Amino acid sequence: MTDHAALLARQDDDFSSFARTLTDDEWRRPSLCAGWTNQDVLAHLVLGLRLPLPRLLVAMGSHRGSFDSANEDLSRRHGHRHTPHELLDAFDRARARPRGIGRLLPTPLMLGDHTVHHLDIALALDRPARITPEVANAVLKIETTLPNPFIPARARARGLTLRTTDTDWHRPGDQNLDVAGAAEHLISVLAGRRRALPHLTGNGTTALRTRL
Repeated sequence: MTDHAALLARQDDDFSSFARTLTDDEWRRPSLCAGWTNQDVLAHLVLGLRLPLPRLLVAMGSHRGSFDSANEDLSRRHGHRHTPHELLDAFDRARARPRGIGRLLPTPLMLGDHTVHHLDIALALDRPARITPEVANAVLKIETTLPNPFIPARARARGLTLRTTDTDWHRPGDQNLDVAGAAEHLISVLAGRRRALPHLTGNGTTALRTRL
């Protein structure tokens, strides 16, 4: 059985180490999340580990019940109030003891979320993310098997034969709809990011593109 908690701890360690190498200019640059800077993404990760549920519900109320709009507003505001160094310190504290909504999201989905956002920053900067094979394989399995109310990766993968070229992960499907590529690129595209599409090959890439 996969120990998702241990993989999440490893992924968060790797993200924190990577994030502390970024410059102030890199934090201000656009991420792969539309309209978000890399600093906004970092702020979102912090809030996802500690935001009180009542505060989220109040924010959704002011955004006509939209989680996405409330999440975007809260993340940007939090990012603007703190420096990247402060946010990273807060991330390291919060991941050691999540509270609020950070205790509600199932560990597998949190592992997928944190990995995708790591890639949102790294791929946008053309920096190597160095996601470990164990984490990458687990995230791909999560994306293709577990329903996710925020990211419909499972629906995007339906029917496709998926294969990574740098790990041993494989998901069988229609042999005429094959998609292959590095694990980090496949993870990112299944999460709805188009940036890595040119790195994928196979007859199924056209079908995958139409599903984004």
